[in-house]
Amino acid sequence: MSESYSQTIMITDNGPFVTSLTLAMPGPVKADQLESRYFHVREALYDYQGRAFKRPKSFFAPGEMILCQADRIVTDLYPSDRKGKRLEEGQFVTLDLAYGPIYPASGALTFEWGTVNTHEYFADCRFTVTLKESLNENCPQGLVFDHCTQVYKPQLAVWNESVSSYRPQPLRYMYYVPQMPSRTKRPLVVWLHGAGEGGQETEITISGNKVVALAEEPIQRKLGGAYILAPQCPTMWMDDGSGRYGLSGRSIYVQALMACINEFVQNNSYGIDTDRIYLGGDSNGGFMTMRMIIDYPDTFAAAFPMCEALYDNTITDADIEKIKNIPIWFTHSKDDPVVKPADTVIPTYQRLKDAGAANVHFTFWNGIYDLHGTFKNADGSPYRYVGHFAWVPVLNDDDRLDLDGKPVMAEGREVTLWDWMGLQNKA
Repeated sequence: MSESYSQTIMITDNGPFVTSLTLAMPGPVKADQLESRYFHVREALYDYQGRAFKRPKSFFAPGEMILCQADRIVTDLYPSDRKGKRLEEGQFVTLDLAYGPIYPASGALTFEWGTVNTHEYFADCRFTVTLKESLNENCPQGLVFDHCTQVYKPQLAVWNESVSSYRPQPLRYMYYVPQMPSRTKRPLVVWLHGAGEGGQETEITISGNKVVALAEEPIQRKLGGAYILAPQCPTMWMDDGSGRYGLSGRSIYVQALMACINEFVQNNSYGIDTDRIYLGGDSNGGFMTMRMIIDYPDTFAAAFPMCEALYDNTITDADIEKIKNIPIWFTHSKDDPVVKPADTVIPTYQRLKDAGAANVHFTFWNGIYDLHGTFKNADGSPYRYVGHFAWVPVLNDDDRLDLDGKPVMAEGREVTLWDWMGLQNKA
């Protein structure tokens, strides 16, 4: 007989993972009746077209594909309610699972490998959980749980989805309205996704990377509560009309993006402080961050491009003059294999400093590591991400050093990127 289960997806520094399953048991179960060896958990990923999903074995071996099917390791288990809240006795059993980049089948994304876009989508994660030992008279050996009734994404519960009304090119977007009480208007953070998070599934704009962190307490507190807007483009921000990653420095989405931002500000005019609109994004979104502050230098109070891909040879001296007084905090890694810093951020930063930019900073990481103990290698050492992942320290608020290796200072104290951001105001 087929039994049902639900799954919980959490958004992490390495994207979304199914972190636990909650099984609907035929009868109540007590904590002392449970042992992890009683449950066999098998997972298989399928894409949005229902095909078994294969992914590259590693970032550096895109031609070597592996099938995303594997046994999952149970790290903890306990009686619970239907949403996984731990109980001493319950009608449900929750299985916490090992997850992370060293478990390649544990991710909850599929990708359009082999296309110019390589867009991401939430995977159809199918589990088969087999009970190998009887728990009690109501839960006999051989029960199979293979019918998923619910997928919970708790970090997305506070976010909303909409679409702009700009007729030539409407853009879908995710947004967050601050929950902290305030008698004053709030800043707006505009997040521009990377190339993979474009496409048709709007939730990916805040889930492909841990953008949900912008709505969580640490960053919200430093900003005094902030609106978050995360627009999505159908192809990639670097699309200059060719449908590909153009090298011209132009984008067909400039006007559509500005219309989306303006409309969101107008719809929330009672709450948004237009002197505190902060713009940032990673990779393709870093490109678009630079493009937008050059084209609309009077709109944004500060910018925070990460692994930005606007090639310096497309930026004129007049462009540098237009943006030299905009507060900017760049983030990049020296070992980025995708966007070479020597072609983008290094010369642009130097040109800004040479032009007299006084509030421009650059955190240049030697490599991108897990600094918070979330993911580790098999030997227990901190997990090292691909050097392109410069958004990881930004979304964890780990940026604090300038290019000279000294702490960034503001108002007489050392600040992190988000401390600094909260101080920026055009007024």
